[in-house]
Amino acid sequence: MYVFTVLLIVFIIVSLYGLIEFALHQKRIFSIPIRIHINGTRGKSSVTRLIGAALREAGIKTITKVTGTYPRLILENGCEVAIYRKAEPNIIEQLSIIKFSSKRKTQAIVMECMAVQPQYQWVTETKMLHSTIGVITNVRLDHIDVMGYTLPEIAAALGNTIPKNKNLFTAEKSLFNKLKEISDKRNSVIHLAEEKQVTEEEMKGFSYIEHKENVALALSVSQHLGIEKNVALRGMYKAIPDAGALKRSIVNVFQKKISFFNAFAANDPQSTLMIWKKIKAEIGMRGAKIILLNTRQDRLDRAKQLTGMIGTELSDELDYLILIGQSAEVVEELAVSGGVKRNKIVNLGWTEPEAVFEAILAYTSEQSTVFAIGNMGGMGGKVADFFENRSVVYG
Repeated sequence: MYVFTVLLIVFIIVSLYGLIEFALHQKRIFSIPIRIHINGTRGKSSVTRLIGAALREAGIKTITKVTGTYPRLILENGCEVAIYRKAEPNIIEQLSIIKFSSKRKTQAIVMECMAVQPQYQWVTETKMLHSTIGVITNVRLDHIDVMGYTLPEIAAALGNTIPKNKNLFTAEKSLFNKLKEISDKRNSVIHLAEEKQVTEEEMKGFSYIEHKENVALALSVSQHLGIEKNVALRGMYKAIPDAGALKRSIVNVFQKKISFFNAFAANDPQSTLMIWKKIKAEIGMRGAKIILLNTRQDRLDRAKQLTGMIGTELSDELDYLILIGQSAEVVEELAVSGGVKRNKIVNLGWTEPEAVFEAILAYTSEQSTVFAIGNMGGMGGKVADFFENRSVVYG
């Protein structure tokens, strides 16, 4: 009887604490008038940074939180603070960011969704953030093990962060009607951001390779908040790009030129192919065309998708496919079965960035274009840093 009574008292205390903390959180979140929740398959971190920068430039006191390649908190003055995690990422982290923002009496919070599983996306939106503006960048095949094997299923999963009775902004055209269906059920207005609202001249203001659809989406949100286009763009030009943003490093060594494109963060086949075409059309691919594929043991489904796309879409254009990272032997077989000729495959496996550089140099006669894809994790970030640190041109 005594044990039961103690357990009951503990249960009541814990329950009361939970109710009080929940009430306090609701007070905190509603003290921040502008709450922007950004979800989607690709470009979340970039769009989060761009919107946050536009709001700051307009004089709106803004806290921005990106999950991206490396989690960061961007303060009101644009300074970045690394987020230290003692354990694996957990959506509870968002509560502490909201508490921090409320204490600083910010006018706006721009938060990248860090949840993958649909139920946690729903919790983040309906219990934590209560966004006044929802953003879904795009809908592509990724995280199919938890979000679904078809694009409509993934759209439905991402739709869990669409707010009720508010506004949703998206650059997604193919699945627009699916997102509109969800928005209509929640009595929210959906807005489609069009790339044509951004000119080529305006894109020249970025010091790195940014995507028009990301800029268009950020501009649509900014203008909805009454920020003039020139003010928003001025802020965006100042934004620090995410570590996973598309960047080019040019390395000149031994009278050879290597153009290294860091596209590691574009790890679904559709986005990867789009970036390949963008580089080919807007910048050009000179010399040997090399795809550098970094793989992780826990993402072999992603490796299968990417090698299948390479075999189907790029095998004729490709000179070499260099494999690095975990389970490279498995990925080599996936690539061959996907249509890549074995004599084009160079399997380096888990190795050091210097060995990757030496291999690329060996397959470069005078010039080469290296298209690095797959994952920033594992070896990806180290290899990207290696080329960036030796680059004569970076952006």
